[in-house]
Amino acid sequence: MPDTIEAEVLEIDGKQPPPPQREPEPTRRDDPWQAMRGRVIKLDRRWWPLWVLLGIVALAIALTVGVVVAAVVIVFKIIGGVLRFLLGTGGGGSQGMGGGGTSLSRRG
Repeated sequence: MPDTIEAEVLEIDGKQPPPPQREPEPTRRDDPWQAMRGRVIKLDRRWWPLWVLLGIVALAIALTVGVVVAAVVIVFKIIGGVLRFLLGTGGGGSQGMGGGGTSLSRRG
């Protein structure tokens, strides 16, 4: 792209050139995101109830997911314990994830 050369025109064909026109600054911005460009975005204080409500909903969802995962883990541990008891592979109770549990056998 060639470089643009700017020069002041004194006269064209013996006539004075028209005065330079300034580009009017737009009073209304077409794009609201363009208006936000380069500014620090602050949350409007009127919206705080919405953010509190969304935070409570997000916390409730996280707690619900945690309770469901914990329930599934407990059910799998119970099923695993029942299967170990029925199959007789329980061992001395020191194996597995639970650590030192109680043995169900009455051997002394």
